[in-house]
Amino acid sequence: MGRWVNLFKSRQEAAEGPLSETERAELTRLRKENSELKMDRAFLKKASLFFAQEASDTNEKRSR
Repeated sequence: MGRWVNLFKSRQEAAEGPLSETERAELTRLRKENSELKMDRAFLKKASLFFAQEASDTNEKRSR
């Protein structure tokens, strides 16, 4: 693990400079995609909780 950290640090030091136009565009695209994926994940989490509750309620009614 330490070797990876040192490799990362050495690459960062060597690559410290302004981003190129293509790198900046990719960074913007990836940030937007990350934001969309976070929203999708939050929605799916809420939906799964909703359906789990519905299933629980249905099972409760059937057992009576």
